[in-house]
Order: sequence, then C-alpha cells, then structure tokens
Amino acid sequence: MRCTSCRSGSMEENTTTYFAQLENCYVIIENVPCLKCVQCGDVVYRSSVMENLLKKGPQRY
Repeated sequence: MRCTSCRSGSMEENTTTYFAQLENCYVIIENVPCLKCVQCGDVVYRSSVMENLLKKGPQRY
C-alpha cells in the first residue's frame, strides 16, 4: 500500500503511541497497531483499531 501523504513511500505494519486530548486531561495509549510510511512516517490506523480506541478510550474518562 502506498502512502496517501507523500505518495512515494510504502506503508508497513508497526506500532505507535496514540494521544487524545479531553477537556481536562490527556489520554496516552502506547503500542497501538498501525500502518506507518517508511518514507515520511505518516501513520494510518485500521478501522478495527480505531473502533477499539474509541470504545476503550475517551468515553471512560
């Protein structure tokens, strides 16, 4: 899969740290699965990963 940002790099399976800002705090989740561009470093999450982040993330806080 080609990167949608730089259009020249390829996307590889990787992990990253997800940050979310709430009204009075920040949520930081480490080791989140993602696709990361080897050229520019842009990160894309699969829809299943985003669903899990939204289910388990900000609503609980």
